[in-house]
Amino acid sequence: MPNIKSAIKRVNIIEKKTMRNNMIKSGYRTAVKKFEQAIEAGNIEEAKSLFSAATKKIDQACTKGVIVKNTAARKKSNMAKKLNAAMA
Repeated sequence: MPNIKSAIKRVNIIEKKTMRNNMIKSGYRTAVKKFEQAIEAGNIEEAKSLFSAATKKIDQACTKGVIVKNTAARKKSNMAKKLNAAMA
């Protein structure tokens, strides 16, 4: 545990930011998981709406700096491929 006042403050700020990042990361992972479950179940209409919701969550995580831009693009691309394959 730090002794200096500014170091104590930094520890508190880092804890808050870590909690925020974990919430955002958990949110987009849950959205992706729901989308994949809908695809496996064969619910195409539900999967379409969940795709847009998951895409939005991924974009938000990318904007907040939780995930990198290329990672976000890759995840969205893979989801789009799964959706197109299920519709075909």
